[in-house]
Amino acid sequence: MRIDKFLWSVRFYKTRTLAADEIKKNRVSIGENAVKSSKEVKNGDIIKIRKNQIDYKIKVIDIPKSRVGAKLVSIYVIDMTEKDQYEILAMRKSSKDYYRQKGIGRPTKKDRRDMDDYSAGDSTEDMDNDDWDVFFNENKDDED
Repeated sequence: MRIDKFLWSVRFYKTRTLAADEIKKNRVSIGENAVKSSKEVKNGDIIKIRKNQIDYKIKVIDIPKSRVGAKLVSIYVIDMTEKDQYEILAMRKSSKDYYRQKGIGRPTKKDRRDMDDYSAGDSTEDMDNDDWDVFFNENKDDED
């Protein structure tokens, strides 16, 4: 099976075209050699893939007849990617800014609750009625 079709069938890329484009950019290699899309994949080949700034390494166990479900991928490949690569990926995901930028669109439910909590902390409801009387009486004295 061609390597672009293989990478698509084991769900490494969403389309065959994407797989072929990545191969053309020399981001896929078998062993230490960069390959072309027409390269045939055999059992036992170790494929190195550079995707999302991570170096993946997979070993071919068997060749599927067509695209397989996500649960069946482990029948056809073994993931040999180093653990530190996955740690880098996890660190990048955690450092992303998941919230929208301030001033763009309507506030989310969480934003609305945060704003309500913030404004509730500054409320003047805590003033006693005596405080209000003093406030209004001082203003009347200033006017006279």
